This record gives sequence, C-alpha cells and structure tokens, in this order.
Amino acid sequence: MNNKLIDLNNHLFAEMERLGDEELKGDNLIQEIERARAITGVASQIISNGSLALKAEQFKSDIVSAKEAKVPKFLEGE
Repeated sequence: MNNKLIDLNNHLFAEMERLGDEELKGDNLIQEIERARAITGVASQIISNGSLALKAEQFKSDIVSAKEAKVPKFLEGE
C-alpha cells in the first residue's frame, strides 16, 4: 500500500461532496453520516501518527546536535 497524505485529502473532500448531495435523505443520509464519522476517525489517527513521526525525527535531530543525550530504543529507526 503506497497511500500518501494527498490521497487522504482526496478521500475527505470526496466524502464532503457525498454529504453535500441534497438528494441524500433518510436512511441513506444516516448511513453516509456514519461513513463520514468512520473516515474522519481513521483520518485523525493517520494525522496523529504522521505528527508523532515528525516529532520523533525532530527529537532525533535535536539529540544529534546535543550529543550527550540518547534516543530511547523505541524511537530508533531501522
């Protein structure tokens, strides 16, 4: 799987378009709202994961410049 953040962005905008369909009513609207909640939940986790990875890289970079600090084992790369 080679998904990129632009793919996430496209999925979110596609969902917004589906929710904006004025012909969507009743059970179909409820189902689409539930789908949107699931998509945004997963999207939030993807964004949080990316943010954590970015912070870890910044932390490692800061430690390399400090030289006396050590990177915790679970943050070490391959």
